[in-house]
Amino acid sequence: VQLQACGGGLVQAGDSLRLSCAASQRTVNDYAMGWFRQAPGKAREFVAAISSTSEYTRYADSVKGRFTISRDNAKNTMYLQMNSLKPEDTAVYYCASDTFYAWPLTPGYWGQGTLVTVSS
Repeated sequence: VQLQACGGGLVQAGDSLRLSCAASQRTVNDYAMGWFRQAPGKAREFVAAISSTSEYTRYADSVKGRFTISRDNAKNTMYLQMNSLKPEDTAVYYCASDTFYAWPLTPGYWGQGTLVTVSS
């Protein structure tokens, strides 16, 4: 399974961005997926996750109310809508999926990162 993340860029504080993560195989539609991020000099951290049917979602406290995770299984694609971006959201964002049907997410497949830079 390959995951391809895109949508990062340079924005100003308060702006919005939408990240996308496209899966190479439809089997990922049966798995939970999520987003993680890694800021310079810091460990990778959880951002958000969504179950296979979108019934369940989870968010890190730092992004609750600002970020929204969603998925379109018809397109094998997951999204992360990021609003009211802050400089502390600057990081490389990675998408991930589980390797079997389960919840919560235990990432087993990882995509390459997409860089989000938020200027103050």
